[in-house]
Amino acid sequence: MVLDGNIALVTGASRGLGAAVAIGLAALGAHVVLVARTQGGLEETDDAIRAAGGQATLLPMDLRDGAQVDLIAPSLFQRFGRLDILVSNAGDIGTLTPIPHIDMKEWAGVHALNVEAPLRLIRGCAPLLLAAPAGRAVFVTAELANLPLAYWGHYAASLAAARALALTWAAETINTRLRVNLFDPGPMATRLRLRAFPGEPADTNPAPASVAPRLVALCLPPSPVSQGFDSF
Repeated sequence: MVLDGNIALVTGASRGLGAAVAIGLAALGAHVVLVARTQGGLEETDDAIRAAGGQATLLPMDLRDGAQVDLIAPSLFQRFGRLDILVSNAGDIGTLTPIPHIDMKEWAGVHALNVEAPLRLIRGCAPLLLAAPAGRAVFVTAELANLPLAYWGHYAASLAAARALALTWAAETINTRLRVNLFDPGPMATRLRLRAFPGEPADTNPAPASVAPRLVALCLPPSPVSQGFDSF
């Protein structure tokens, strides 16, 4: 169990890629802290982890609430005394709309989840990850961060900002034991994908469970990918 004794924090862990990654990390021995808004979804992920003999802690919260996010790292330190792995996966695409039609309240909500929550997690979790024997931080991104498409302003702008934060942190920690990476899973069969492409056949894209092992690999010591580079 290569991750035996490790503590891993996974956001967006109630379904999709986050759930699949959490299950994969637990299968390697990590105690996984599951973060998402949906209590029922978290319990389903927890059931799958425990059915396979793993361990998890549920942390239901809305990551748009900055005050709650700021409490995560202190809570982890108080309970476990450590954090080895951070997987920042939670995100929202917002409404697909022309730029002049963007609603500013929705804009704030999308950025609170896609940009501010990862920033707050970095601020809080950095000391724990830097103190870990082989700290790992992985931020889920998408091609839209580099190549925006029409009507995807919410998602593309927020992903670009989050990508810049992650790469900047990677550059700042290049001479430490911590490894910070971006991971682009590509299109997957998820609820977010269905929202954006409601007419797309369900079997067009791979299931998150088939993609998750590539992200899990970035969480292992030693990381197989150089600091800060995208992994496809």
